[in-house]
Formats: sequence, structure tokens, C-alpha cells
Amino acid sequence: MSTDHLHHQPQSRVVELDIEGMTCASCVNRVEKKLGKLDGVEASVNLPLESAHVTVPAGITDQQIVDTVNATGYKATVRLPRYPSQSTAHEHHATDHDQPQHGGTEDGHSADSGGMRKRASKGGTTEHAEHGAGVGAQGDHMSHGPASSQLRPRLIVAAILTLPVLAISMVPAVQFPNWGWVAGALAFPVVSWAAWPFHRAAAVNARHLASTMDTLVSIGVAAAYLFSVWQLALDPRMTEHPAMEGMESGGLYFEVAAVVTTFLLLGRFLEANAKQKAGDALKALLNLGARDATILRHGSEHKVPADQLRVGDVVVVRPGEKIATDGEVIDGISAVDASLLTGESVPVEVEPGSKVTGATINTSGRLLVRATRVGSETTLAQMARLVSQAQTGKAPIARLADRISAVFVPIVLALAVLTFALWLAFSSPVIEPAELRAAFTAAVTVLVIACPCALGLATPVGLLTGTGRGAQLGILIKGPQVLEDTRTVDTILLDKTGTVTTGKLAVANTLAFDGYQGKDVLRLAGAVEAASEHPIAHAIAAAALEAQTGHDDGGRLPAVEHFRSAPGGGVVGTADGRVILAGRTGWLTENDVRPSGAQMEALADAEATGATAIWVAVDGTPAGIISLRDTVKPGSAEAVAKLKKLGLRPILLTGDNAAVAAQVAAAVGISPDNVYAGVLPAGKVDAVRRLQAGGAIVAMAGDGVNDAAALAQADLGIAMGSGTDVAIEAADLTVMGNDLGQVAQAIELSRRTLATIKANLFWAFFYNAVGIPVAALGLLNPMIAGAAMAASSVLVVANSLRLRSFGK
Repeated sequence: MSTDHLHHQPQSRVVELDIEGMTCASCVNRVEKKLGKLDGVEASVNLPLESAHVTVPAGITDQQIVDTVNATGYKATVRLPRYPSQSTAHEHHATDHDQPQHGGTEDGHSADSGGMRKRASKGGTTEHAEHGAGVGAQGDHMSHGPASSQLRPRLIVAAILTLPVLAISMVPAVQFPNWGWVAGALAFPVVSWAAWPFHRAAAVNARHLASTMDTLVSIGVAAAYLFSVWQLALDPRMTEHPAMEGMESGGLYFEVAAVVTTFLLLGRFLEANAKQKAGDALKALLNLGARDATILRHGSEHKVPADQLRVGDVVVVRPGEKIATDGEVIDGISAVDASLLTGESVPVEVEPGSKVTGATINTSGRLLVRATRVGSETTLAQMARLVSQAQTGKAPIARLADRISAVFVPIVLALAVLTFALWLAFSSPVIEPAELRAAFTAAVTVLVIACPCALGLATPVGLLTGTGRGAQLGILIKGPQVLEDTRTVDTILLDKTGTVTTGKLAVANTLAFDGYQGKDVLRLAGAVEAASEHPIAHAIAAAALEAQTGHDDGGRLPAVEHFRSAPGGGVVGTADGRVILAGRTGWLTENDVRPSGAQMEALADAEATGATAIWVAVDGTPAGIISLRDTVKPGSAEAVAKLKKLGLRPILLTGDNAAVAAQVAAAVGISPDNVYAGVLPAGKVDAVRRLQAGGAIVAMAGDGVNDAAALAQADLGIAMGSGTDVAIEAADLTVMGNDLGQVAQAIELSRRTLATIKANLFWAFFYNAVGIPVAALGLLNPMIAGAAMAASSVLVVANSLRLRSFGK
């Protein structure tokens, strides 16, 4: 995932298009090739989303891109942004706000606000123009094209008319004089009006000297119907009597034309519904955000649309309301439910100074939140953007399908002609009517059974469903290449602090000296530390308060008087009439407290285990030592076991000493041989490189700024969502929660998605490889071929939809 080779055009931008009229992989290939002919333009077209992600140089306009797609025979429109850029919001507020509030926007706007943003990943640089890289109207991506609502009336009419045509043609008992003409009349609306979407698309493609799946369907249906009309025209009395001799050989194909059309419409209808379900997860993600926000201005509250917020606005969030944008709490205490974004069910306690994320829910107290990121910069917008980009990309495994689809339809047309010719050739020198009909049947069956649609849907629908389900679980997959990487990784480096452990100190042990008990030492130390702002003081005070819960004093700590603290040294104060001192050895010396040799050995023993040791002295005499450690996250041991089950070798990486690292490794089930201790930030990159040089395919999980370089160097970078933006930007996978178990879940989901895509491609290839030869040999009825073709697309989509149950 090295970024050394990254390259981009400095003034290029990304344009998101909605494209109507695409039906199969051949359509996708045509649009991509046509756009690729424009100088400097790169396009990735997504069939189920009916969209295109186009990288455009400065010299080419959006209109040129749209005109190019339209000239290919489809209808393109530029997607409008769902989240406006900060500059857009600023322009609005320039007229709506009297003056900047709470610090204005000078510090809040990024230097590239409204312009280009570059995100490094292993595959290269993805650029985001804010007017185009906002996820746009993704929630409405199924509202155009052959949606289920448009197909339903055609399908109903086709089914109603096809049933009598099928019965009349296939069941002698219900036939009547001249039934052929009635069957032809009933079949006509089916093969004309009901099949119009196929004929129209075929005609549009023909005007551009191109062919797609619709070409095969249109030719097959039209040929079956017209051949039957020709047969009747040659012999109008052909069906004068019911169950006439010779008809059992298949002289008329009205039922074939009608049944094939109905089956294919049913397949398209089910496919459209299934694609809608596949996109539901992304739509749900996009709709998480608050619609309105209440801002505080000049001491009064005003309700404004959430997309008009700007950096520095103070937002009022009442219990039960969604937080409208990313920000910092400036007043109030509450618990925030972030489960919709992170997948974690436990609400997070927040207070002044706490960071909060837009789209999370305030569960209890009233909060005042100062907006720090708005519009396209919010966590929700970035999540949606990552998911959308992952869905519009292409996995390397899909390139083979693309190459085949480019020549698929012309080859099938040629095979149909060849099939017809060979059947006639083997029937010579005299070609009987039955042999002509058999040749025609085989050729039509070849046209009808071929299905590039299954090839076109195999990868994008699997990707759409997998990444959508990941978003619901708080797992963001940056792109299709990541799926391939998760399959090959065999080693995972786990940064200790913040990934395996909480990164927060907690009291692990209290050692009391002669004349004191551990609970008394902790109680007195907690009383004096409660007045300090130091993180160690907070940990000791919290432990003391917890130990006091249920006591006669109501769980309160003694009041402190004459409190005094020294930065980096310790604290001193009077509690219960005694002078309590807590701090490091130097603080004791400074206050004329002299520990004995045995007590100093006890301190050394505590520090040797990797603990942070704090002296507690009472009235000038050492009373005990409180040991604090970074606590292991609940579930880390289970997550490590799961990673091992997935075939990965977990390695603990930390800047702490060997004693601390060994203890944490033992707690979570990592062997001593797989512990790298005392590693500086630069050393983390070296550790990844050493493993890669040894032949390992390395994944790295981390959350801090000091992990970003290692995440970029690793073959697969996994960022914890509780970490920094820098780490998340450098990673391939992001888990929005704070649980190591989500890392294992992310790898498992990625592998499952890749396996689903492979299964889809196998079925699509297998179906066509077997179906076309069988059809050419005359072993299939065209009606069965039509049903099989419709089923192949539906099967591919249905197989992908199984991913929606992952993790349930």
C-alpha cells in the first residue's frame, strides 16, 4: 500500500453521472470505452447503480462528458451533490448570518474547501471535487431506468396474454379451428408492446453499430414471431383443424416468442427489485443525517436546515434528537448513541470538550455543540463517499468479465448464424420443412439463452450488497482491490494502545505498607487526586469512588483542603485531618518523605511489570503504592482468537517496554514470539517492511497519527474509527467502532464478499459455457432457454443478497 507511486493530474476532478438505459455488461463496456477515448478521461461504470464515476481533466467540461454518453445511445445526467461543500454553506450564511459566531470560520474551513481533496490508497489517488464527490442522489439511484414500477404493467399484460397462447399452442384439447391466427393475434401485443424495452434498446444500439443483450433478445423474439407469421402466410389453412398433423413438430413459434418475452420481463422485474434491496443499506446510511438543526444565535434559538450549518455554529441538541453535524460539546453532559454509525450498542458518555459525530443520537441531557465539520466534510458524508466509491469501483477479478462482454454479443450472433447454417448443411442435399424448423429453433435458442447480463451483474451487485452491509455494521471498505487483499493477507500487526487496549490508565493494584490497608490507601489518595485534572489523578479518583460505592458515607470521598499540585510531580492536600501526598519519587523527596529500602524495592518490582507506580504518603510516612495499567479492551482476546481462526498470525506492536507488551500479549492470547516492543513510529514502518521482505502479506490495524505511515506501507491497512482522520485516510478498511472484534469482522466480511463475487462469476461463465452449446445442438426448447436466461440474472442477484444477513 505504498504511496510512493501515487500520481494524478493536478487539476482533474471527479464527475458522478446517472445513466439511464444500460442493461448488461456490454452496455457498461461501451460507455467506458467511449468515455476513455476523451483525452485524460477515466471512467468506471456501475451497472446496478446505473452510475458512472468519471475522472475528468481541466480542459473537458461536464457537458462534453454527458454528450459523449448520450452519443453512445444512453441518457446521462450529472449527479447533484447531497452534501454541499463548506464554501457553498459559507456563501449562504454570508447573507443569512449577521456575523460569525463562536470563532467564525477562519479556522474551520480547510484550505481546499470546495475544491479538490486527495485520498491516498494502495491503488492510487482518488480525487474528490466537492460538487461531484458528494455522494449525490445515491438514495434515488433506482428511480430511473427500467425500474420495477415501469416493468410491472408490461409484465402483467404479457403474462395474461401468454397463458392462453401457451395453452392453445401446446394442448391439443383446447385447440379450435384456425387457432394459429388467434395465437398470433394474442402474441402480437406481447412481442411488440410488452417487449418494447428490448426492441428500443436494440434499435438504439444498432444506430451506433453496437449490440448488447437486448439485441439478442429482440432478434430472438422477433425472429420467432415473424417466422411463425411467415409460416401462416404461406399456408393460411395450416391450423384449420385442431391437432393437425405436422404441428407437433413446431411449425409455429408464437408461444415461444410470448413465453420468452414474459420470462425475460419477469427476470428484469425481479432483478430490479433485488437491486433495490442491494442498495437499501447505502440509502439507509445516507438518510441517517438530521434534516434540521437548532442553532443558538445572539442568545436565541433558530431552526435551520442541517445543510446550511457552518463551522463555528453552536447547535442545541435536546434529548432524543440527532446531532446535526460533527462538533465539540461546549456545554452539557449526556450519553450519545452512536450505534447507527459504529455498530456499538453501548452509549458513549460526553461532557464539555468531548467530540461528537453527526447523525448520532443524544439520549439524555441537553447539549450545546460547536460545529467543527459540516456538509461534505462530516464523518457521515465521508462514510457515504467511501461506500459509494467502493461500489463504483471494479475488482481485478471483474476485468475478465469486462473483456469477455466486449465481444460476447457479436460472437453469440455469429454462433446463431453458424448454428442455423450447420443444421441446414447436415440436412442436405434435400432440406425438409421439419429440418428447417429444427435449424431455426436451435438458432433462436442460442440467441435467447445467451446472457451477458449475468456477467455484468456478477461483480457490482456482490460489491453493492457487501459494502452496504459493511456500512450497516460500521465497516467501510475503501475499494474493490481491498477484497483481493483480504484474501491473501496472512499476518496482522496490531498496535497496542487504542487498538488492543483502551489507551486509558486504570488502577490495577494497591500495595499497602505497615499499618495501612489497601482500601484506605486508595480512599485517601482518591480524595486528594479528585481535585486534580491529570489523567492519572482521574483514574485513581474513579477507582476510589467506585470502591466507596455502597459504603455508609454514600459513596463520597473525603473533602480536601489546602490542595496543591505540581505539574509532572504530584499533589498534596489535607483529608480527614491528615496530610495526604501522592506522586512520583521526586515529589516525595521534595516534600521530605523518605521511603525505606524495602519500599523502594516494591516500587521497582511494580515498575518492572510495566505499571505506572504512584506513591501515597500520609502525614510524612509512605503508606502504599498504587499501580496503574493500560486496560485491555473487552473482547480483544476473543477478537485475536477469531483472527487466528481466519488464518492470520497476530503480532502485537507497541512503543511500550517489553514487560508491558508481554503482559498485554498474554492477556489476549498472542504468543511471546509475536511481540514487537519498544517500537517507535518510524520503527512501525520498518516492522511492516521486514515482515514483507520475509514473504508475509501484512495487514496493519491502528488508530493514531503515528500509525498512518505503517497503515500506508502495509498490504492491507485497517483504521479504527475512533482514531485520527490521518489514520483513516491512509487505511484500506475502516471500522467505525472501537472494538478489535470489528477488525476480524471486517476481514471476514471482505472475504465473504469476494467469495460471493467469485461464485457469481463462476455461475455466469458456467451458465453460458454450457447453455450455448446445448442450445446449438438443438437439445433445448427456446421457452426453457428464456426461463434459464431470466433465472441466471436473478440467481446472481439473489446469491449476492445473502450477504445482507452477514453478522446477524
